[in-house]
Amino acid sequence: MNVGIGLPIGDPAALLTWAQRADAGPFSTLGLLDRLVHHNPEPLVALAVLAGATSRIRVQTEVLLAPLRDTALLAKQAATLDRMTGGRLVLGLGIGGRDDDHQVTGIDKRTRGRRLDEQMAVMRRLWSGEPYGDGIGPIGPAPARPGGPEVLFGGFKPAAIERVARWGDGFLAAAPPSWAGGLFDTARRFWKEYGRDGEPRIVAQVNVALGPDEVVHDAQANMYAYYTFTGMADRMVAGMLTTPTEIRDAIAAFSDLGADEVMLYCYGIDPHQVDRLADVL
Repeated sequence: MNVGIGLPIGDPAALLTWAQRADAGPFSTLGLLDRLVHHNPEPLVALAVLAGATSRIRVQTEVLLAPLRDTALLAKQAATLDRMTGGRLVLGLGIGGRDDDHQVTGIDKRTRGRRLDEQMAVMRRLWSGEPYGDGIGPIGPAPARPGGPEVLFGGFKPAAIERVARWGDGFLAAAPPSWAGGLFDTARRFWKEYGRDGEPRIVAQVNVALGPDEVVHDAQANMYAYYTFTGMADRMVAGMLTTPTEIRDAIAAFSDLGADEVMLYCYGIDPHQVDRLADVL
């Protein structure tokens, strides 16, 4: 079982410390979420900086809101980061749900799922070295990984999970073990229906805060502010794991469900959490 760290967004300047400590520890991946109308750092820019400051750990968007971005430019950015990191990029993608993020980009929220499917068709073609089309040549560089970086899709509805089999390499599940198993099974079922070899890579996500009360309270406040728009912030914050036993039990539960990796997502900005989580492992 691989275990990664989801990085906090409250202080972008502190993320270098987080990344270097995680790279020196037992962690497999650094994850960073995406929003536009918020104070979070832009994930591709931030992860490029963190990749340059580390040597082995993977960098993962968790999840990048692809429909908000220009398709050809996103393909080029992802290929560049994948190539320059020696294949350490994991491109987690989703459609997002906030009205304001779509308003400021002029993207129709009602068509975001269809737009993502169209984007994936273009990006897969470009990552394979094919021309853009209509007399326009290829858009490089070639990614380190043939066919493009590893792509994970996040989501909860069948249409979102089906993209894992149609376009992706794996599924990113931001759900507790109590109901993640059904999502995993849906991803595997679509994978077989599409005739894909093997199984999709399954990456689980759980929210954690580990340390003194002030660290936990900071994480809870930050998470509440981030998810206020959902109307379910109280319930989501209540599900945050704050003890070593809770975190170990969640990792074990995801392992029993067949997950390949668990991302421990942190909202508190104290970088000493990296060392505390390493001790838990």
